[in-house]
Amino acid sequence: MSPDRSWLGSTVQAIVEVPAWTFVKFRSDGSVDFVSPLPSPWNYGRVPGEMGGDGDPLDVILWGRRLPRDAERTCVIQGQVDFVDNGAPDLKLIAAPAPLGLLGRVGVVLFFRLYGPAKALRYRLKGERRGRTWLRGVRFLPR
Repeated sequence: MSPDRSWLGSTVQAIVEVPAWTFVKFRSDGSVDFVSPLPSPWNYGRVPGEMGGDGDPLDVILWGRRLPRDAERTCVIQGQVDFVDNGAPDLKLIAAPAPLGLLGRVGVVLFFRLYGPAKALRYRLKGERRGRTWLRGVRFLPR
């Protein structure tokens, strides 16, 4: 999938992997995939059948109330985060019932501006040599 593709306005099926306010991401077999340096303020999941630039399933943030792990939702993409993890494009879609207001948009940008350096620090503390990790940009549907 091209990291430059715009998903804005698309409808996708999403599966929750990380319920809001938790740190641990599980694989489909129930084993731990990743422990985040920051809790996810949103439900975080994947779009089945779509691959991200990092070789993993395409990531999606599901705005709204906390959902259980493995919950499935049909969602409209209101924004997309162009993130780079370990030097590879790691696009994250933002699904919400309506276009995000100013506070929601600022919250997304601030979270990923903190998340990139926190994740890079986590790699360094574990002694892992990794490529750069940073927020490249964010796009939203107009309000």
